[in-house]
Amino acid sequence: MYAVITTGGKQYRVSEGDVLRVERLAAQEGASVDFDQVLLVADGEDVKVGTPCVEGAKVTGTVRAHGRARKIDVIKFKRRKHHMKRQGHRQWFTEVQITSIEA
Repeated sequence: MYAVITTGGKQYRVSEGDVLRVERLAAQEGASVDFDQVLLVADGEDVKVGTPCVEGAKVTGTVRAHGRARKIDVIKFKRRKHHMKRQGHRQWFTEVQITSIEA
């Protein structure tokens, strides 16, 4: 059984037991999180597709950790103009383990 959920402006295909990194959520470590924007639920040959969300479907997960991803360098460069701007960015994330999928 798997589902497609939306969180943080991105879509994720999840199954029970999966661990995924999503955009930072306002929840404590060890807390339970519900994702109710479920776009698709599939159980073998039985597939339910929402318009846009499946009615009554819910995916539950547990927050494992919060953290920051590795650093990304952002460089703006204009040739022959003596212009270069260098900046770094580290995105916040929340690590969630999927515990149940309800359709």
